[in-house]
Amino acid sequence: MKKNKPNVATHLLINLEQYLLKIGSFIRKTCLDELSNLINIIKGEMVFVGPRPALYNQDDLMALRVSTGVDKLKPGITGWAQVNGRDGISIERKVQLEQEYLYKKSFLFDIKILIKTFTNVLFSKGVSH
Repeated sequence: MKKNKPNVATHLLINLEQYLLKIGSFIRKTCLDELSNLINIIKGEMVFVGPRPALYNQDDLMALRVSTGVDKLKPGITGWAQVNGRDGISIERKVQLEQEYLYKKSFLFDIKILIKTFTNVLFSKGVSH
């Protein structure tokens, strides 16, 4: 991203291309920007599968997570909401999917999500920038 980008989530930007560098677009489409989160996993702050961390200004998302119990889950690099719409779904639907993950959480479900994540990244599904 260029330095003059407004301090908002990228999916809320109008005319996103004016803020993206060419290398940044490649890094986002291939999800290489997520590799740095491996450090957070090693530190125990994140897991591979769980709800994506909320931005500091996403009060509505955080409030919904608290009211549904989803806030008890460790944040993850990928999650059930990400493989089912990413930023293309409403916050309510996102939390509904995260709550579904909370109830179905298991090793096999995590494997399913990881496989779906890999195929989504491979075919750039749900990536708008």
